[in-house]
Amino acid sequence: MKRFGAIALSVCLAGPASADVDAALDRHILPGLDAFADAAAKLERETAEDCRAEALRPAWNAAFDAWTQIGDLRIGPSETGALSIAFWPDARGFTPRTLSRLVAESDPIVFDPAAYSDVSIAARGLYALEMLIHDPAFADYGRDSYGCALARAISSDLAGQAARLEQAWEEAFAETLRTAGAPDNAIYLDEDEAFRALYTQILSSLDFTAEQRLGRPMGEFDRPRPTRAEAWRSGRSLRNAVLAVDAAHALAKVLADWPLPETDAAVARVHEAAAHIDDPSFQDLTNPQGRLRAEVLQQAVRGVRASLETETGARLGITPGFNSRDGD
Repeated sequence: MKRFGAIALSVCLAGPASADVDAALDRHILPGLDAFADAAAKLERETAEDCRAEALRPAWNAAFDAWTQIGDLRIGPSETGALSIAFWPDARGFTPRTLSRLVAESDPIVFDPAAYSDVSIAARGLYALEMLIHDPAFADYGRDSYGCALARAISSDLAGQAARLEQAWEEAFAETLRTAGAPDNAIYLDEDEAFRALYTQILSSLDFTAEQRLGRPMGEFDRPRPTRAEAWRSGRSLRNAVLAVDAAHALAKVLADWPLPETDAAVARVHEAAAHIDDPSFQDLTNPQGRLRAEVLQQAVRGVRASLETETGARLGITPGFNSRDGD
């Protein structure tokens, strides 16, 4: 499933020093990956102690919070590694169908942690676990049930994925970004390319929040689709949107080595707009007032992107080519 398309960029001026990329890695990306791996490991431990739905929700929420800080990065090992951690949007409903099949057949693969990685990505990661522990069709399972075994399998698989993703960045890809322009670096031929790669991820994240996290449930004016909202079953839809904007903002601030007052103000407007939304799961979008508030939030997110283009992209002579929002 294609999440983020490329953003064509042209550079008219000299680009940033590699120290900016170092700061982004050392102060945001690598600590974020470490925090997510720790949160996923804690979720696995909690699941081993009590795998019932209600018991898992706090640790699952903490893991999702940690994921939002680095989840929209889709380069290097995250380009494919993130797909089975966060399989969304699920436009064809593969997750409920796959989970239903596993439960109906009592598929023994859940008892083999190594084999579970071969299961469809629709039954792996944060969203599969959300459905299992929040959807009434799945969540009412007992301690010794197949549902509990399935929760343990998904949590264990998630912890393994988080650890491997962190390791792949720590041991290889971070150095690829740091050594942009080195003779043996065939991915980033100069320092500017590494900077632009991260800058592009920031813009893509903001696009994804505006068009998918907000746009999908908004649908058309006369046909809203609230159940297409991200993580609506757990009531995280609004939280995910705001945290994703905050993460993009945080990465932008460490990637640039100058103040970003317009962007800071734009992010403040996102928080202000979010504070006026009544339903954090966006299920009130069928109400005209609810839709209007979502539109205000969506416009505020787009305002963050515009401010970043002015304060960061334009300053460095980076101009967008075509729109990055070509995801499914």
